[in-house]
Amino acid sequence: MDREELIARLFDLQDAEYREFQRKLIPNIDPDTIIGVRTPELRRLAELMGDCAWFMESLPHHYFEEYQVHSFLLGGGRDFEKTISQVDTFLPWVNNWATCDQLSPRVFRKHREKLLPHIRCWLKSVHPYTVRFAIEMLMVHYLDDDFAPEYPQMVASVVSEEYYVRMMQAWYFATALAKQYQAVLPYITEQCLEKWTHNKAIQKAVESNRITPGRKAFLKQFRMK
Repeated sequence: MDREELIARLFDLQDAEYREFQRKLIPNIDPDTIIGVRTPELRRLAELMGDCAWFMESLPHHYFEEYQVHSFLLGGGRDFEKTISQVDTFLPWVNNWATCDQLSPRVFRKHREKLLPHIRCWLKSVHPYTVRFAIEMLMVHYLDDDFAPEYPQMVASVVSEEYYVRMMQAWYFATALAKQYQAVLPYITEQCLEKWTHNKAIQKAVESNRITPGRKAFLKQFRMK
């Protein structure tokens, strides 16, 4: 499959109503670059493409859906070193939260120790979606058996004015409150986070089904005015 065929398939799968919905969800990119293809269709297309070297090397892409397919292809990578190199190449081109959040290589699960140095590097990036991705990886892979107190500190230390970075910080702490409550509670009670992020983390925690009513009531007391 070459790019002409790929784009033709994407437009064959176009859902005009879904396209308008996506344009509202991702307002920071050119709406004309959104074709409007539902995620299951994009996943199936990525499966059909397999290890498509020409596509992986054709950055930057033009359409949003191309970036989504790229994320899904990376998600299926089986070799850690190859995948991490491809992710490093891809991240600077990611320009929206949806593509960032779809990027989750399964091979990372088996190589958490080797992944950590890359996360530390990504957290220092000037590119907001690279930082968002780093925080997401800490949330996905290091809040269970591999948790360590230094990880929430890494997230709390990120200083950014970017909405999508702050939102991921809040999401991280809300998830951490569900999984590592005692360890991360001081970040809330001692108000270690920036005000907006702090309040958003509490809001997300209160909305979570994984946190008990008693803990939710306790967390609400620490909302900043």
